[in-house]
Amino acid sequence: MCGRYTLSVSPETLQKLVNVDVSLNLQPRYNIAPTQMAPVVRHCNGKRKMEMLRWGLIPSWSKDQSASTKLINARGETISQKPSFREAFKKRRCLIPADGFYEWRREGDVKQPYRIGFEGGPPFLFAGLWDIWTAPENNEDASSVIETFTIVTTTANRKIAPIHHRMPVIVEPKNCELWLTGHPEKAASLIFAVPEDDLAFYRVSMRVNNVSNDDVGCIKPLKRLS
Repeated sequence: MCGRYTLSVSPETLQKLVNVDVSLNLQPRYNIAPTQMAPVVRHCNGKRKMEMLRWGLIPSWSKDQSASTKLINARGETISQKPSFREAFKKRRCLIPADGFYEWRREGDVKQPYRIGFEGGPPFLFAGLWDIWTAPENNEDASSVIETFTIVTTTANRKIAPIHHRMPVIVEPKNCELWLTGHPEKAASLIFAVPEDDLAFYRVSMRVNNVSNDDVGCIKPLKRLS
């Protein structure tokens, strides 16, 4: 699972990572949460673009927006069969830039949050799906059109499994085009956990539990009591 993540690198760094013009006015984010807007990379009209979408997929056929709070993740093993994800997997795949994500592990009486990322803190790309939903009651109103995304997950590798049994699928930059535009069967070959030696994690403050906290304090390592 992935229920919160971070993206605090500069637009210039993102531009190099995804080979796309980053014209968005992006601010550092330390606690991105479901239903919030976040940048995604996708193909539109034959061109790779980075645009802001809302986290929590609303399938195009949904009667209302209620699905968005439930569909923040999509199990990679079943996205080609599940009605909520099937068409998006075929036609609307995306990449979600991040430089860390949070998971929680029960330790005694508390659920301790951890921040997980690559050694040294470089940005990376989650595999994702996107969709566009139009409110049935007012199809002429542009404000009723909502574009949303979900993060694809897989079974956690042995390093992350003690924290959580699921983790986001991370796409290497060399495989970006395959995930975005490749045949679904070939794109499915990218759904696996990254090598465990590439990842690092550490405990962070309970501040990340509150979505209103979105500052650098969220990613600071938690000091151990001596």
